[in-house]
Amino acid sequence: MLMMKSLAQEVAQAGIRVNGIAPGAIKTPINQEAWETPEAERKLLELIPYGRVGEPEDIAKAAVWLASDVSDYVVGTTLFVDGGMTLYPSFQENG
Repeated sequence: MLMMKSLAQEVAQAGIRVNGIAPGAIKTPINQEAWETPEAERKLLELIPYGRVGEPEDIAKAAVWLASDVSDYVVGTTLFVDGGMTLYPSFQENG
């Protein structure tokens, strides 16, 4: 994140926007054990206020938005695409 911010500061005056994407739990092979069974997914969902595990398309949509002119004034920031996981440690009663 610090490298992204440093680079953003260096090139922003040239109209170059540098940002980062911080994905949460996304259904990819790297974390398949965390979502592949109903029990594992149920445990994972305790950490996700939005109520579902992310899909690769969720990250792709964020990347397309950041690359578009619609996000023209977004510079040097990290976009958390995590269904609210950064709200952890807990949003539900464990019981």
